[in-house]
Amino acid sequence: MASRKFYLQLILKVIFLTLTAVLSGYFLFKEQYVLFCVLLLGVVIQTLMLIKYLNHTNRKISYFFNAVKNEDFTLRFPEFGGPKSFNELHKSLNALNAVIQKVHLENQTQEQYYQEILKQAEIGILTFNPKGHILYSNPKVEKLLNHSPLNHIKQLNHIDKKLYELFNTIKPFEQKLFKLTNERETIQLSIKSTETTLNGDVLRLITIHDIHKELDEKETDSWIKLIRVLTHEIMNSVTPITSISESILRYYKNENEIITTDQIDEHKIQNTAKGLEVIKNQGNDLMSFVQSYRSLLSVPAPDKKIIKVADLLDKVAILMQQEIGFNHIAFGIDNHTDGLEIYADEKQLTQILMNLCKNAIQALKETENPAIRFISGITKDHKKYITVSDNGPGIPADMINEIFVPFYTTKNEGTGIGLSLSKQMMHLHGGSLSVHTTPYEETSFSLLF
Repeated sequence: MASRKFYLQLILKVIFLTLTAVLSGYFLFKEQYVLFCVLLLGVVIQTLMLIKYLNHTNRKISYFFNAVKNEDFTLRFPEFGGPKSFNELHKSLNALNAVIQKVHLENQTQEQYYQEILKQAEIGILTFNPKGHILYSNPKVEKLLNHSPLNHIKQLNHIDKKLYELFNTIKPFEQKLFKLTNERETIQLSIKSTETTLNGDVLRLITIHDIHKELDEKETDSWIKLIRVLTHEIMNSVTPITSISESILRYYKNENEIITTDQIDEHKIQNTAKGLEVIKNQGNDLMSFVQSYRSLLSVPAPDKKIIKVADLLDKVAILMQQEIGFNHIAFGIDNHTDGLEIYADEKQLTQILMNLCKNAIQALKETENPAIRFISGITKDHKKYITVSDNGPGIPADMINEIFVPFYTTKNEGTGIGLSLSKQMMHLHGGSLSVHTTPYEETSFSLLF
């Protein structure tokens, strides 16, 4: 920045120029044309010198800003050997240049750091503007889509036309699944969209995640849990049959020979009858178990129609009044959205809600002031929901991940397929069934549409 001396010199030059102009005017008025011409020439010379004096400073500042604009930080101004005012100006420009250079280097280092993070990320990331030009794509997204380089989303047409349509139609903060097949493999992609504003331009940020491995792991885990439960149930039914059969066989077979009829007494006949009755009951239980398994595998496709949620909940409440213990429970319905309607299968939803309500009644047997509530409305994400909530003891943390496994149950009665069947019905509706529990405060099962 210029010193006080610079300003004084500038003021003096302006004063001299003004005085010269006034004197030239005075001599013109006195008709002394020779002096007037001399002074007029002095005005011109002083004006040119003032312009040169100012331009000298302006050019240096202009050079400085052009260098900063072009990211050229090698420009240095001499800080010694010139007028004091210019030396101080040069020092200020050099100091400012050093500060800007430091900030620029820090930004570059930080940008390289973030770029390296994005390059190493296991999630594909790309951004594109409203015209479809891809401004950035990391190596992972190019690997997932098997296309490089990515410059415009129209290139997705060459990968998969449906993928290109998805990119054009996906809304901000929306997440979709897409199965992509190429010459190497088939992968399941989770695609999420968000919007961001950069330099006044609205950009679409897309993240792509390969969830094939996670799905495989979950599928394997589900099969292991299912096989464990199936093995447990079958063994519980078959073990008594085997044991009783061996006991009965010993009544009629001695070592390797069948005993004679005169060795059979009434006690053996009575025990045989009791054993056969147990075998029959165990066989029936095993048949019921297999039938439950068949019903789980043969859920019909939903017969959807427009349903008024308030009417549906009133209907379920009337049906539940027949359940033992329901009349001792405080029951209420909260419809947070008036006139809420959903497109679903009324019979299947009734079955789901009744099953959840029955589970709640059983959970509330030992609870003081038991209460059940039906709650309906629309979430912040614009999803319609129906929730069945109770104030029972809740679900233990080590069991909450098991409750949707088929045939898993902690009760002495029931088959353990109610929740898994309900979740499957919600999947057929394109929705989901989730659980949240806080012991003795609230346990809620939510149907999201």
